Amino acid sequence: MKRFLEAVGGLTLVCGVCGVIRELTDGWFRLMGLTRFLTENAWFLQGRELFANIVIAVLGLVILIVSDRVRKA
Repeated sequence: MKRFLEAVGGLTLVCGVCGVIRELTDGWFRLMGLTRFLTENAWFLQGRELFANIVIAVLGLVILIVSDRVRKA
């Protein structure tokens, strides 16, 4: 379980950071197309893509912190 949480948290953190970089560079940084798919296709996130990517990055960080507190199974 600990390894699974670490993998999910790391992937979520990387996706969020790549999305933040992509939004700050106005679409120039196209490494992770997943973030564009997640944030631009949701009607309630239109105009808030940067905030959504920051939330995704923070969520990844929280998952990584939780994975440190979980006992190794």
